[in-house]
Amino acid sequence: MLDVFITVDVEIWCDGWKDLDQKFPDAFRKYVYGPTPRGDYGLSRHVDILDSHGLTGVFFVEPLFATRFGVDPLREIVAMIREQRQEVQLHLHTEWVDESRVPLLDKVEGKRQHLRYFTLEEQTILIDKGRELLHEAGAPTINAFRAGSFAFNRDTLRALATLGIPFDSSYNACLLGPDSGVAPGEVLLEPIECEGVYEYPMTIFSDGVGGHRHAQLSACSYRELEGLLWRALENGYRSFVLLSHNFELLNRGKTRPDSVVVRRLEKLCAFLDRNRDCFNVRGFHGLTPNLSTAQPKPLPSAGWKTAERILEQFYRRRYR
Repeated sequence: MLDVFITVDVEIWCDGWKDLDQKFPDAFRKYVYGPTPRGDYGLSRHVDILDSHGLTGVFFVEPLFATRFGVDPLREIVAMIREQRQEVQLHLHTEWVDESRVPLLDKVEGKRQHLRYFTLEEQTILIDKGRELLHEAGAPTINAFRAGSFAFNRDTLRALATLGIPFDSSYNACLLGPDSGVAPGEVLLEPIECEGVYEYPMTIFSDGVGGHRHAQLSACSYRELEGLLWRALENGYRSFVLLSHNFELLNRGKTRPDSVVVRRLEKLCAFLDRNRDCFNVRGFHGLTPNLSTAQPKPLPSAGWKTAERILEQFYRRRYR
């Protein structure tokens, strides 16, 4: 049995940092509901598709925007997720720190894009504030974290341990993971313990053109994902961590659904629903860590599946 984590990073962006108060209501509507002539395809559709198959997703919710716009919009997001028995966890994008109406830290001037740019003490304060905001918005139990843009370091894990948050999923070997200071000299693909926290890395794979890629809904074909899940099971993997975002079912302009990605998610959920005897789709609540004693090599994916994905991506760019 392979533990599968369908993780969705939930974020709101206002197309720049000017006129935030004027832009936010429309940005919230687009990112959370994603209204289109064919229905809503934002966060709400993610939740609906998972629920229709009886699957649990992990929604890493970014709460620091609420320090600018209040907790009510955050409460609406949390309620949408929890009403359909999905899991809410903590995500932080520190670009919001200097936008807070009440200073979160001393002497914050301008943007510091990544959590790793903050000291241990500062990271502890920010993570604790994010958790407090989610609690206020109606999320009772936070036991997992993901840094925005996967930009964490060992201090992040130390902060999480101090705050009693036992799980992290910020390590991405295709992005900033290898220089995070976690497991130097290794590439993490399977869970380990570090600084008193259990790290569940993003799943990555070797594609058919010689590169490495992380398992992201909008960046992999359905056949790639299906094949990788079977290979992970056959190779004795302990976990498979898939990434999505609340806006990935929409086209780039967020004016209509991205039909290719919508079908991917629907087919993936149907596949996991049919194969419950092999794949345990779950969250971090109640998780007993299943740690790896040795790190495997990235999973391989067949070249023809990569070719299919390239054609799909061309179609998406051409017609979305």
